[in-house]
Amino acid sequence: MRPTLTHLALHVPDLDACIAFYERFCGMHVFHERPGKGSRIVWMAEPGKEREFIFVMMPGGKDRSLAMDDYSHFGFALASREEVDAVADLARREGCLIWEPRDEPYPVGYYCGLRDPAGNYVEFSYGQPLGPGAEDMPEP
Repeated sequence: MRPTLTHLALHVPDLDACIAFYERFCGMHVFHERPGKGSRIVWMAEPGKEREFIFVMMPGGKDRSLAMDDYSHFGFALASREEVDAVADLARREGCLIWEPRDEPYPVGYYCGLRDPAGNYVEFSYGQPLGPGAEDMPEP
C-alpha cells in the first residue's frame, strides 16, 4: 500500500475571508462548493492541480492563535526572491505579514510568512529543493 496525500481539511472561523486570502495570496480558486456544516464547504486548489492536492474549507473553526515562535505553516514556493518580496510587501500593507523576508541556509532558502484569517501561518519561499526552481537547487 502506498498512500497519496490529496487534501488538507480546515475548519475556519470566517470562510469568505479565508477564500479571499487564498485567492489573493496563493492564486488558488474554488472549484467545488456544496452545502454542509451549517453553511457550505468549498474545495480550493491551484489551477491545474484540482486532482492532485486541495484545501477543503468548512466554517465553524476557531482562530488558531499560534505563537510567534511557532513555525507550523503551509508552504508555497515562488519562482524568485523578488516574488517573495512582492508577497511580503502586499501582506505588510494588508497587515498580515508575520515573518519579514529572510535568508536561511539550504534547504530553507529565502522566505516570508503571512497569517491567514483563521490564524494559520503561510510561508512563501524561494530556494528550497521543492516547487519552482527546484531543478536548479543542489541535490540534498
